[in-house]
Amino acid sequence: MSQPGKFLTAQWKYLAMLNYVVDPAILKKYVPTGTEIDRWNDRVYISLVGFMFLDTRLLGIPIPFHQNFEEVNLRFYVRRKGPEGWRRGVVFVRELVPRWAIATVARVVYNEQYSSLPMRHKLDVEGDTLKLNGSVEYGWRFKDRWNCLGVETEGPATGLTVGSEAEFITEHYWGYAAQRDGGSMEYQVEHPPWQVWNAADAWLDCDAAELYTSEFVGPLGQPPDSAFVALGSPIVVRKGLRI
Repeated sequence: MSQPGKFLTAQWKYLAMLNYVVDPAILKKYVPTGTEIDRWNDRVYISLVGFMFLDTRLLGIPIPFHQNFEEVNLRFYVRRKGPEGWRRGVVFVRELVPRWAIATVARVVYNEQYSSLPMRHKLDVEGDTLKLNGSVEYGWRFKDRWNCLGVETEGPATGLTVGSEAEFITEHYWGYAAQRDGGSMEYQVEHPPWQVWNAADAWLDCDAAELYTSEFVGPLGQPPDSAFVALGSPIVVRKGLRI
């Protein structure tokens, strides 16, 4: 069977990933039909992720003023049995971008929970990589207050260790979105394995109750169970299919 065509291409860069172990009960209502919650070492994770979207093209076309921007999303991890075995995927609770057109297209095409807010970033970049022991921070303005997440890195970037938590968090190559009629959309995301920097420190200042509902206040009010920065790479998001 041929692959669905390319819907979006871009570069995802400097992904600051704050990861929290949670009670799976709080995610039950978000799990799309046909999938089940994925676990690492019997633990269930949510991740708050900030990163740069660069050189963005929809159906191969660069949209003026919508090519380079920040995104922050709250996500968790699921899996679905495909013909080749388990497909490990991501479900988004909410995604924030500063470009209304991107948010609108994602809501209409995939029923993803995108919102458009003013956003900003700070990156300790030297050339095409982060400075040694640098930091990344992503901010979004919500109800007249700036929220932010950030990570200070420690040491050089390294490849992923097989079976590690970082591999589990980053190596999900499918997206799933619940649809308005109760069905689900599945789409493939292609990228090579990423190098990661370990975190010396991580921080979050976020109106969790207003952005993500009260169920997430407890987990996001605690220090993350882990944090790191992934270098990122060019990516391809393929057109979605109903499952």
